[in-house]
Amino acid sequence: MSDRSLLSPTGLDVIFGLLGLVAIGSALLVVTTRQIVHAALWLVVSLGAVAGCFLLMTAEFVAWMQVLIYVGAVVVLLLFGLMLTRAPMGRSDDLNTTNWFVGLLVGTSATSVLVVLLADGFRNAMLDVRGAEPTTAAALGESMFRYWVLPFEALSVLLLSALVGAIVLSRAESPVGTEAED
Repeated sequence: MSDRSLLSPTGLDVIFGLLGLVAIGSALLVVTTRQIVHAALWLVVSLGAVAGCFLLMTAEFVAWMQVLIYVGAVVVLLLFGLMLTRAPMGRSDDLNTTNWFVGLLVGTSATSVLVVLLADGFRNAMLDVRGAEPTTAAALGESMFRYWVLPFEALSVLLLSALVGAIVLSRAESPVGTEAED
């Protein structure tokens, strides 16, 4: 156990807390903004703040993978899909629904269940990183490709199918015979 009190945070603790607040605040703006392009840009801010948290935890490899994969590839793919489907870029009153209360109730319930499960699962877990041996990128990569390759591949197939669906939707709206010949 450490003799350091919870009431005397270090500068890194304060920065970590501020980055966490930025991540949570921008994540809330992702789901509450009415303009979909602004939501994608707030997602960039949220994912960037999470990458900053990884940097503060000295997980540089994970932080850069967060930036490259999620901020770079996923958000660009999201914006590309939005532009292909000709989604409305501004406010759209016809897309609003009166079921926001049900969504808020479901989201709050799911968040509460996850918080309770995480708090119960890690109640007595302590991680002492001061005396731990530093992890190399090779060890982290081996762990990721041994245990986490299936979720990554499932996500890539999901993103690919979303992009193909966006292309099909955008091509279905063009009239027949107006395609440019090579």
